[in-house]
Amino acid sequence: MELSLQENNEEGCIPEFSVSEMNQMREKIETMSKFNQIEVLRILHNYNDDVILNENKYGVHINLSEVKPEIIEKLKKYISYVNTQEITLNQVEKQKENFKNTYFTKDIKK
Repeated sequence: MELSLQENNEEGCIPEFSVSEMNQMREKIETMSKFNQIEVLRILHNYNDDVILNENKYGVHINLSEVKPEIIEKLKKYISYVNTQEITLNQVEKQKENFKNTYFTKDIKK
């Protein structure tokens, strides 16, 4: 999925989100797994009248500067959710590995 940005939308209004915020969102979405990117597309597809999805053989392209602020907020919440979920899963995996090394390794000192 590729997201593009413009500093102003067609009406010449400055978006409520800064260009750096939009770039960070774009980068985070582009580095997400395919599953999570599809969820982002589902969020955007729910607002089909307000969001233009351009699809070609290379993926789906969305101009974030033309997306309403309410939709951007939903995307930000989803990105935050995915980040939190990833951090939690990594912590659980690390803890699981520690337990495995502590309690389930053979004691060679016999």
